[in-house]
Amino acid sequence: MDMIETFFARGHAADLVLVVLAIEAVWLKTRGWSLSRIAGLIGPAVFIVLALRAALVGAGWGWVAVLLALSLPLHLMDLRGRLARGA
Repeated sequence: MDMIETFFARGHAADLVLVVLAIEAVWLKTRGWSLSRIAGLIGPAVFIVLALRAALVGAGWGWVAVLLALSLPLHLMDLRGRLARGA
């Protein structure tokens, strides 16, 4: 396996995305965003990337499905907040 193939096969590509999402969350918090607003914005992406990571490392389909399903409530929370703010 070459380096890039290993990077993806071991899930490190997803790990890198998770680090970027964590940095974004910290940055938003320093800008005064509430934790619930940050969770609504970034939370769905975190669960989707965790599902990607699970798929990349060969986890069972059940884990992938659960992680994808967990993104929905956070997405709906974000959507409700945006509609309430008129954004």
